[in-house]
Amino acid sequence: MPLHSTSSAAFAEPVDDRFEHASVDQLRAHQLQRLRVTLEHAYANVPWYREQFQALGIHPKDMNNLEDLARFPLTSKAELREHYPFGLFAVPMDQVVRLHASSGTTGKPTVVGYTRHDIDVWSSLVARSIRAAGGQRGDRIHIAYGYGLFTGGLGAHYGAEKLGCTVIPMSGGQTEKQVQLIRDFQPDIIMVTPSYMLNIAEEIERQGLDPRALSLRVGIFGAEPWGQQMRGELEQRLGIQALDIYGLSEVMGPGVAMEHLDTKDGPTLWEDHFYPEIIDPVTGEVLPDGEFGELVLTTLSKEALPMVRYRTRDLTRLLPGNGRAMRRLDKITGRSDDMLIIRGVNVFPSQIEEQLLNLFIFSPVHELHVSREGNLDALTVQVELRPEHSRLSNEEQHAACQQLSHRIKVHVGISTRIVLNPCHSLKRSEGKAGKVFDLRGTR
Repeated sequence: MPLHSTSSAAFAEPVDDRFEHASVDQLRAHQLQRLRVTLEHAYANVPWYREQFQALGIHPKDMNNLEDLARFPLTSKAELREHYPFGLFAVPMDQVVRLHASSGTTGKPTVVGYTRHDIDVWSSLVARSIRAAGGQRGDRIHIAYGYGLFTGGLGAHYGAEKLGCTVIPMSGGQTEKQVQLIRDFQPDIIMVTPSYMLNIAEEIERQGLDPRALSLRVGIFGAEPWGQQMRGELEQRLGIQALDIYGLSEVMGPGVAMEHLDTKDGPTLWEDHFYPEIIDPVTGEVLPDGEFGELVLTTLSKEALPMVRYRTRDLTRLLPGNGRAMRRLDKITGRSDDMLIIRGVNVFPSQIEEQLLNLFIFSPVHELHVSREGNLDALTVQVELRPEHSRLSNEEQHAACQQLSHRIKVHVGISTRIVLNPCHSLKRSEGKAGKVFDLRGTR
């Protein structure tokens, strides 16, 4: 079969915002039609997919209903690395107008490509996401996601421009300058990782400014898991509405799902462009809506890099739409590949963070150090006091650490050592937070 036989016209439809208010039947019919196109496109143009389909004895024409998707193979980051850099692309390279890639810190980076149509869809979905957050034409948007191979900065940038906003392309880092531009340029919205937003909040306070007197009204936070405690922290300290945006580069980038300002009840998945499944991360069995498992996504409109049943490794569940046919994602509880097993207990870093943020004595900045003591695993949580609590007596500091250790024992199920560090001594993130240091294999 000749490669690149799928007509690009099959993907030519623009983002149709009417699907935000379509009926469930209309949305499911659209998804089935788009899944057939995606499967045909992958089968015709990506040898690895064709081989996988044939090995399972299945063909895109066997896609008769949405449940049939479970018969097709799962895709993971391993396949992207195995076919590095362009082996899973479904179009010739002269149709690829942009490349992005992961950092590759644990191996080869995962490389993703975009046609002109892909960029237009991506920009339109990010524009839809910003609009869901209350953004509108003429708003000023300060973008502190990193620019470059990371999809965050340019993804947010093109979407904001698509909506007609004024973009402040600050990128990450230079925290003092971030604050200067927020003060001087008076943006309405900021798009950044939640952990770096906390660093910016600290710098605002260090400069003696009142965060609530600044112009920001909304923060669109993504690129790492965060929960209700972090939302409360950001909103209370900055006087803004904190909203969750979801995405990943292998599927598109930011803008796969977005929380609505009027409900703040979890990101709405843009199901007209991404079909979701929740699977048991061990068996691969598809789970019904409402059950927790690993999120799997199939792209419905990607030309350059169609993804069939991509394992995101994000652990969540699908919830009914709030006045919409499109379903919502519950808060990401962690990643199946980030889970730590400590003395037989499954531990997610977000569980530790939740308990830390429930005690307002400690700064949200922390580190988890996993080590081996004899034949047993040990978890040390490195923490700081908030500046306003830095004058606590030694006895009060000890009591606070004991309280945190007790909360972790009760709610997570493991014993921990709490180590208190001086204020502002732990490393601050300028992008995604890197909080876990697993030292068990270094001795």
